[in-house]
Amino acid sequence: MLCGLGGIISCGTTHTALVPLDLVKCRIQVDPQKYKNIFNGFSVTIKEDGVRGLAKGWAPTFFGYSMQGLCKFGFYEVFKVLYGNLLGEENAYLWRTSLYLAASASAEFFADIALAPMEAAKVRIQTQPGYANTLRQAAPKMYAEEGVWAFYKGVVPLWMRQIPYTMMKFACFERTVEALYKYVVPKPRSECSKAEQLVVTFIAGYIAGVFCAIVSHPADSVVSVLNKEKGSSASQVLVRLGFRGVWKGLFARIIMIGTLTALQWFIYDSVKVYFKLPRPPPPEMPESLKKKLGLTE
Repeated sequence: MLCGLGGIISCGTTHTALVPLDLVKCRIQVDPQKYKNIFNGFSVTIKEDGVRGLAKGWAPTFFGYSMQGLCKFGFYEVFKVLYGNLLGEENAYLWRTSLYLAASASAEFFADIALAPMEAAKVRIQTQPGYANTLRQAAPKMYAEEGVWAFYKGVVPLWMRQIPYTMMKFACFERTVEALYKYVVPKPRSECSKAEQLVVTFIAGYIAGVFCAIVSHPADSVVSVLNKEKGSSASQVLVRLGFRGVWKGLFARIIMIGTLTALQWFIYDSVKVYFKLPRPPPPEMPESLKKKLGLTE
């Protein structure tokens, strides 16, 4: 539960803080003629809606990503232990990348079900001028027009976007932390101060975030267009956008997701430090496996 709380704080606050960048990114994806690039997107938005217009969609972002963070981080810790116990100590070490991938994919499956309704409302508010300015206006209107389906029609492309993103986010982060302590940090983790460990967390989080953005961007473009339009399917949107269309807004998303992922891991690890939760060191080969491989005397 405390890990879930860490997820709420890390995901809810970071996504809400980056709403202006997310708003511009969504508008570039759904209307590239009007919003040509990230800088033009900001200037057009401010000219039309004022500075306050940049905060459009903050409420569904906050509530949606808080719920997603609860499930993503909380369930990840649960599934990592569960799958690790099923594999056994030796296999859990040998197959640790696969373990991270499986645990994060399982956690994100449930996290997206929690996120989908708020994500749908957010995109409507941000990309349909005059549709609604707040969550209180958007949710009843969406329900009246399309029923419950309005909130969940984006869940499959959301899985397409978020599951690869989260698998990369957790597996890349875990292995990058391992590599940093092995090849970059000049002393063992046990000798590093809490502040030094959190710096390593931030760097590993940013590296993971860049890869996350690239892997999940095409599906993100489909989600943005799908939630803006009525009656379209994910495959129809994908065909219409084409190869070049699905990569629109990638630069904005790399900045956004890199920063976001680094901050999320930093905040999440800080919550663990605050609550004195166990923060396992980078994995080491079990003694039994060392003996089998003849690595011990």
